[in-house]
Amino acid sequence: MNQNFSFEIQAVDEKSGARAGVLHTPHGPLETPVFMPVGTHATVKAFTRAQLLELNAQIILANAYHLYLRPGTQLIQDAGGLHSFMAWPRPILTDCGGFQVFSLRDTMKLDDEGVTFRSILDGSEHRWTPEDNMLIQQQLGADIIMQLDVCAPYEADFGEVELAMQRSAAWAMRCRLSHQNSKQALFAIVQGGMHTKLRLENIERLGEIEAETSPFEGYALGGYSVGEPHEVMLQSLLEVSWALPKNRPRYLMGLGNPTSLLASVNLGVDMFDSVLPTRTARMGTAFSSEGRLNLRNARFANDFAPLDPECSCPTCTHHSRAYLRHLIQSKEITASVLLSLHNVHYLLELMRKARVAILDGNYQSFLTSWYDSPASADY
Repeated sequence: MNQNFSFEIQAVDEKSGARAGVLHTPHGPLETPVFMPVGTHATVKAFTRAQLLELNAQIILANAYHLYLRPGTQLIQDAGGLHSFMAWPRPILTDCGGFQVFSLRDTMKLDDEGVTFRSILDGSEHRWTPEDNMLIQQQLGADIIMQLDVCAPYEADFGEVELAMQRSAAWAMRCRLSHQNSKQALFAIVQGGMHTKLRLENIERLGEIEAETSPFEGYALGGYSVGEPHEVMLQSLLEVSWALPKNRPRYLMGLGNPTSLLASVNLGVDMFDSVLPTRTARMGTAFSSEGRLNLRNARFANDFAPLDPECSCPTCTHHSRAYLRHLIQSKEITASVLLSLHNVHYLLELMRKARVAILDGNYQSFLTSWYDSPASADY
């Protein structure tokens, strides 16, 4: 095992398997379950470094695809890696960029060796193999990096999903063999769509890779939250999550819906990320103890209550719903800043509360209270 990383499980809910743990990294510990704000271009949209630290964000994400295209991974390496480039003192995770590449299906060419794609910036052609991707992520220097995988769309037929899983598994081996930086944790990604059989086969193959090489420091679940119904995702997770190694962190990629987060924690998942809190903020929408609030609605024009009376974030502490609606209607950039700050704080706090409930041995009561509250509406 990589001596620079360790995962300590501190408590497990007896009825569900929900876990509270600590992932130790070179840039500090991560207390799980944890929500990770997404900073695609080496910045979380609408946030300063100081604001993220004030909210006590434990870790942030960046995206290898976008940073490879601009400003270029060599430049970031020359700057001392992402931590130095961003002036971020805590852990960073980089997504391999596979989801972004494979979402460009019209211009992407895929084979067993790798993928050829065109830049969204200037149309130039690029080629990635798993080995190329590992080099890119090593140049970026994040604490946690992801294997290059193939993400089939939700509507893909069984044959396409099976081939994507097979290639992902083969590429996991190549990533494991080519990754050389012991100060980085390499997470494997489990694919297979909504087909439990394929996902379990993928997990089995990853175990075989570990037996032949060395263990992955964590396991990610990719290809969820891509359009499937909430119930379908959770049913798949119910069977797949338990098949993952118990002594490694489990990361569900791309999930930011509050109710889905808590339901997934209940199934033993430890780590989450999503652009949802900042994206919905830019649309004028806020998470709250009353459910989602669309602040464009006229009913908020004369509402001088805090955005969420149960929230302690700076937005809710200082500003009213009427003021926030005025900013949105006036197309002021401050609206996105204040709502993003609130939404990210909301999910960070939700995971902290879930963690405390697990440690206290009352996660099921906590989850039942959530489902019975207005906060779970509209998710």
